[in-house]
Amino acid sequence: MFRTHPATASARSAERRARRAHADYTGGVYGSMLAASVVIGAGTLGDFPRAELVLLLLLTGAVFWIAHVHAHLFGARLAQQALDRRVVLHVCRDEWPIVKAAVPPAAAVAVSPLLGLDVQGTLWLALSVAVAGQVGWSAAAARHAGASWRLVAATASVNLLLGLLIISFKIILKH
Repeated sequence: MFRTHPATASARSAERRARRAHADYTGGVYGSMLAASVVIGAGTLGDFPRAELVLLLLLTGAVFWIAHVHAHLFGARLAQQALDRRVVLHVCRDEWPIVKAAVPPAAAVAVSPLLGLDVQGTLWLALSVAVAGQVGWSAAAARHAGASWRLVAATASVNLLLGLLIISFKIILKH
C-alpha cells in the first residue's frame, strides 16, 4: 500500500490551513465592505421595508460569492488544473465568508424594530456592524498570520479608515 511520507502530509495540511485561513479572512473583510456598500446604496433610495434590505444584503453576498467561485474555478481551468467535485467544493468553502460577512448587518436590520429604530437608525446600525466586521476580520487575519500587535493595529486602522470612507459616502450622498 502506498503511503505519503508524514512530513509531506504535514506540509500539505499546513498549506491547506494557511490557504483556508487566508481565504476566510480575505472574504470576511471583502464581504463586510460589500455589505456596508449595499447599506449605503439602499439608504439613498429612501424608505423601504426592512425585509427588503435583509434580502438585499444576503442575496448580494450570495451573488458575489458565486462570482468569486466562478472566477477561481475559471482561473484554475485556465491554469490547466482539473476541476473535480473536490476542487469545486474547496473553492466554494473558501469563498463562503463573503456570504457570512453579510449575516451580521442583515441580523442588525432584522432586530432593529425591537430596538425602536426608524429607517435611518436601522441603516446606521447595519453600517456600523458592517464596518466593525471589516475591522474585526482584518485584525483577526493579521493576528492569525502572526503579525505583531503594531501591524494588527495598522491593518485595523486602515480598514477603519476604509469604513469611514464608505460612511462619508453615505453622508455626502444623503445631502
